[in-house]
Amino acid sequence: MLRALYDWVFSLARHKRASWALAGISFVESSVFPIPPDVLLIPMVLAEKRKWLFYAALCTLASVIGAFLGYFIGAVLYDVIGKPILDFYQMGDKFDDIARWYNEWGGWGVLFAAMTPFPYKVITIFSGATGLNFLIFTIVSIVGRGTRFFIVSGLLYLFGEPVRDFIEKRLGLMFILAVVLLLGGFLAIKYVF
Repeated sequence: MLRALYDWVFSLARHKRASWALAGISFVESSVFPIPPDVLLIPMVLAEKRKWLFYAALCTLASVIGAFLGYFIGAVLYDVIGKPILDFYQMGDKFDDIARWYNEWGGWGVLFAAMTPFPYKVITIFSGATGLNFLIFTIVSIVGRGTRFFIVSGLLYLFGEPVRDFIEKRLGLMFILAVVLLLGGFLAIKYVF
C-alpha cells in the first residue's frame, strides 16, 4: 500500500501542473493546512533535480505569501477563523500566556516555526493576533522558510539518487519518520507552550 502511494506521489511530482500544486500546498500550509509542502517538494526535486532552485524558491515565495494570509487571519479574523484554527491545534486557551512571551520573542518564534516541523500556521496566526511587527515577521519568514526549503532541495540535489534509493528501500521507516515529525510538531505545540 505504501509503495502504491509513493509511486502515485512520484507520478504527481512529474505532472505538468505539479509546480502549481506545490505552490498551492506551500501557500495554504502557512495559514490553515496541516500537511507540510515537503511531501510534494521532495519527490519533485528527486524527479527533476535540475529544477531544485526553482522548487525551493517557489516553496519559499508561496509559503511567505501564505504566511501573510495567516497574519491577516490573526489580525483581522481572529474570532471567526483564527481562534477555531488555534483551538484545533489545542492552543486557543493558552493564547494570553503565549502572547506575553510573543511580544518580546516573537521574531525568534517565527524563525523557529519557519525552519522546523512545528506547525507554522499557528505562529503566523499568533503573529497577526498579537500585532508582531509586520516587517520583522516578513523578514524572518523569508529567512526561515527560505533556509528550510533551500537546504532540503539542495541536499536532494547533491545526494538525490542515494536519498531516493534509501527512501525506496526503507519506505515503511520513512513513512513512520514523517508521521513522527508531524506528530512531534503537534506535541511541541501542546507541551512547549
